[in-house]
Amino acid sequence: MAKVLEGPGMYLFNKWGIYTPRHVVVSTTDQIESLVQSNQWMRECKMVVKAHEAIGSRFKLGLVKIDLDINQAIETVEGFLGREIDGVVISQVIIAEMMPHQEEYYLAVTSTRDGAEILMAKFGGIDVEANWDKVSKTFVRIGDKPNDEQLVKCSEEAGFEDKLIEKMRKFSHRLFECYSNEDGLYMEINPLIVNPQDGKLCALDAVVLLDGDARFRHSDWNFSFAPEFGRSYTQAEEQIMEIDSRVKGSVKLIEIPGGKVAMLPAGGGASVFYSDAVIAMGSTIANYAEYSGDPPEWAVEALTDKVCSLPGIEHIIVGGAIANFTDVKATFTGIISGFRRAKEEGKLDKVKIWVRRGGPNEAAGLESMRMLVDEGFDIHVYDRYTPLTDIVKYALKGEN
Repeated sequence: MAKVLEGPGMYLFNKWGIYTPRHVVVSTTDQIESLVQSNQWMRECKMVVKAHEAIGSRFKLGLVKIDLDINQAIETVEGFLGREIDGVVISQVIIAEMMPHQEEYYLAVTSTRDGAEILMAKFGGIDVEANWDKVSKTFVRIGDKPNDEQLVKCSEEAGFEDKLIEKMRKFSHRLFECYSNEDGLYMEINPLIVNPQDGKLCALDAVVLLDGDARFRHSDWNFSFAPEFGRSYTQAEEQIMEIDSRVKGSVKLIEIPGGKVAMLPAGGGASVFYSDAVIAMGSTIANYAEYSGDPPEWAVEALTDKVCSLPGIEHIIVGGAIANFTDVKATFTGIISGFRRAKEEGKLDKVKIWVRRGGPNEAAGLESMRMLVDEGFDIHVYDRYTPLTDIVKYALKGEN
């Protein structure tokens, strides 16, 4: 699951015919002058300025300012940028056209085990949570699309009347098309309003969760996903995410500053097992990482290089269960190349490497790892007959 910030979310909405306010995203106040020259609406309209970060309850935190002229907008942007909220430093701000309105509505599409659910309410904003039992819902099976009859019924049950029923029907179709074609997991518009100038429904906000692993299918996803853990992504994390988006299989990396044991396991399950074992034995992990699905050697090499570059590490765990189809020798070739490069750059001084693996071509792969001893590596290699997490015990307790 990958969260998309409001600006890219509105881009996806616009792509599928969903009306949003005109807006720009800035990371410095210097950008505003040129944007004002090229966007007439910024000279003529009142504006809304919001922190463009994955921060909840922005309005309550004072991170949304409304009814601003251009000078007030610039002053607000200056006040937002660089401000730290709960460990998140505001690096971007969204400036949007302000749209006065009378009523606020709610519309969302969310994935379920058997398909998707469309949700509607004739109230939006914070009122939705307080009145969740009044939200109208309709179900769409996997592979199907909502039909007009069910959307009309859902709109009526939500309390919409007259022309708004037809407007909600059409708008819901568009949101579902966006959700379906963009590999969506959740899309929410809150608030949804009627623009008094033209009578059109307009999405004032965009909450979008996508299947991040589907990026390879979308050449226009030229935006970064929002961080999932209260800080911006590091350069190394972003580089691995970019590689992961264009290769068969998967490579993942999350850095955890201050840890002593670096992780380079095969598969998410093994990553969790090894991480738990390290913590249970009183040590600390320097990262989360995994490679799976038989990724190419160069991708595994790149991941290995980032893992070896983690500061202050004392051990590297290269572990995994018995693979079904991942070629152990091939992936180990990528890891070994990464180890060699790291050693040449002085990154592995006093670092011990612990290996445990099984699967296709395991004998050749494990032997190639053992041969690194002759190149001066402090490496310890075990086969499938060693219990999965015993290498952690060997590393931390010296019980070998």
